[in-house]
Amino acid sequence: MTTSDTVRPPAVAGRFYSADPDRLRAETARLVDAVDVPSGEPLARAYIVPHAGHRFSGRVAAEVYARLARHRDRIERVVLVGPSHHHPLRGHAAAPYTAWETPLGLIEAAPTGVVGSSRLPHTEEHSLEVQLPFLQVALGEGFTVTPVAVGMSQTPDTARVIASLLAEAGEGAVLLCSTDLSHYHDLETARRIDGGTAEAIRGLRPREISTTHACGVFALRGTVAWADATGRRPRQLALGTSADTTGHTDRVVGYPAFAVEAPPVETPDGL
Repeated sequence: MTTSDTVRPPAVAGRFYSADPDRLRAETARLVDAVDVPSGEPLARAYIVPHAGHRFSGRVAAEVYARLARHRDRIERVVLVGPSHHHPLRGHAAAPYTAWETPLGLIEAAPTGVVGSSRLPHTEEHSLEVQLPFLQVALGEGFTVTPVAVGMSQTPDTARVIASLLAEAGEGAVLLCSTDLSHYHDLETARRIDGGTAEAIRGLRPREISTTHACGVFALRGTVAWADATGRRPRQLALGTSADTTGHTDRVVGYPAFAVEAPPVETPDGL
């Protein structure tokens, strides 16, 4: 196998984000820098982030990446879970690459022994790829990625896979769950549907997240179930739609951003 066979080239550069490295870096940095992260906000163990073209969902995604940028010195690995849009998949599939390439350069891939690997779900998939330029801008160099496609699966199984991936990756790892929400409804309907999905996420009710209301539903359900099992709770950072940037309200797509946080540590009064 040649070196080129082990590097996953960009599949959607020039479509979902700019193929020009200078423009891509500038546009991505502008989105991240526009987010005001509260001082002292701790790094969450996991985040939920959208995966449309950067010009559509980039503002919502930047809510997550601005927080990663604030803690860039603590993050050594990013575990990515998201759907397989182009290849039918049952269960979970890691990617058999040593690195992923974007117009901004190469990102080293950290292998995993938690699940098997396959090229098929990853060759054309955008849901994980579109996160990479954001990671390169937010984190700089020195981090690795472990991308895992999540197909049809039972929620407890995916929750266990997520727990194992994070345990394997260690304390310097963050999980990103990639999903968009409702597709191609009018704006009023989309807001109603996405509001219900967001309530199910916040309320730790994965069974109420519909397969027709989130394209990354299996990864999302697993992330919510993992949060519940580990005492964490999703906090909504942003909830938007494509209408926010295009102005078109007839056929919109919904975009979520959540931080999946541990509860605050309570201390006795006076300590």
